[in-house]
Amino acid sequence: MKTFDNTSFSSASASTSRRDFLRHASLGLGGILLGTSGLAGSLSGLEANSFGPASLEAWQAGKQLNVALVGLGKYSTGQLAPALQETKLCRLAGIVTGSPEKVPVWKAKYNIPDKNVYDYKSFDRIVDNPDIDIVYVVLPIAMHAEYTIRALQAGKHVICEKPMAMTPAECRQMIDAAKKANKKFSIGYRLHFEPHHQEVMRLGQKEIYGPIKRLVADNGYVFSNDTPWRVDKELAGGGPLVDLGIYCVQGVVYTKGQIPASVTAKFAPKPANNQYFKEVEAGVNWQFQFADGSVADCRTSYAESLPNRLQAEAAKGKFELSPAFGYGGIKGTTSKGPMNIQNVNQQALQMDNFADCILNNKPTRVPGEMGLRDVQLMAAIYRAAETGQKVSTKDVQNIIDRTNSR
Repeated sequence: MKTFDNTSFSSASASTSRRDFLRHASLGLGGILLGTSGLAGSLSGLEANSFGPASLEAWQAGKQLNVALVGLGKYSTGQLAPALQETKLCRLAGIVTGSPEKVPVWKAKYNIPDKNVYDYKSFDRIVDNPDIDIVYVVLPIAMHAEYTIRALQAGKHVICEKPMAMTPAECRQMIDAAKKANKKFSIGYRLHFEPHHQEVMRLGQKEIYGPIKRLVADNGYVFSNDTPWRVDKELAGGGPLVDLGIYCVQGVVYTKGQIPASVTAKFAPKPANNQYFKEVEAGVNWQFQFADGSVADCRTSYAESLPNRLQAEAAKGKFELSPAFGYGGIKGTTSKGPMNIQNVNQQALQMDNFADCILNNKPTRVPGEMGLRDVQLMAAIYRAAETGQKVSTKDVQNIIDRTNSR
């Protein structure tokens, strides 16, 4: 753990009204609110947002947990590294990369010492580095299980990007490795800490507009081969379903607050003369059926732009997020009007929450079992699309992120 300057808390708190502060605290953000224009929090904000006593002690002592990013692709470069400049309980301290040309750039930009720089061959030496507390695995999906298990065996806490792994069997191996190492293990589900999504959890699970009758979730864009591994089945495990559709899977499950009972699905037609979809699907449409008769109609695609929405139709009204799943800002509406919720730095809240779990020895809201659940649900979607039959999901891991007083 390293020291940091905590003066920004007091200066920012003066600009935060009591009304806005209490509204955000009531959403249970699980961390410090980070608006698109900067920080909006204070030491009292830490307390109100349910960080544990060990986190408050660390903040007062000016200490942070040190994070090493494994894989320096687009997500690490564009989202995680910048977010780690805004986190209050953790900081970017190390990198693992197979691209030597990236090392001097990252070292200079983020003041990373030589001893905290690894490649994939030297990665296991991280076991001897007490200055790394958390390893964040940000690699192609086929590499998630290997590097998560190696990091756990090296005695590090781990966040693994979504989807968790290629198969349910790999997911279970990762969960077992975390238990054996007695280390915290979390999946990179940033939206569980995002206030708009926490609000749809509350509206749906608490049936504020009555029981949900139908859910709709869409997420898709036109793939341009900017990340070629995403259409390599051996590395990605699938196409847009595992990359984009997982947000739809997540969204309808935590809005409904239930695991579906079954699924039907159909692959979308592949565009003519398109070289990207030789190994993976171009798109897939599916419907989850829930035990109470409600349904969730979902679509994902690499071949067309889709609305990027999460919508719920309930007995007494409806609510919707659109855009729902992106990094750059989420907007929500209900039958009563706009949600009027501040946008935040999603990744900063996610990583600070994980650090809080470590510091206070409490479970993460997005554990490996949740990652297993979603890999199982996506496997069921693929089976349904391949066979044309309704597929039961009765054996899927039964875990839900339950809303409380949010």
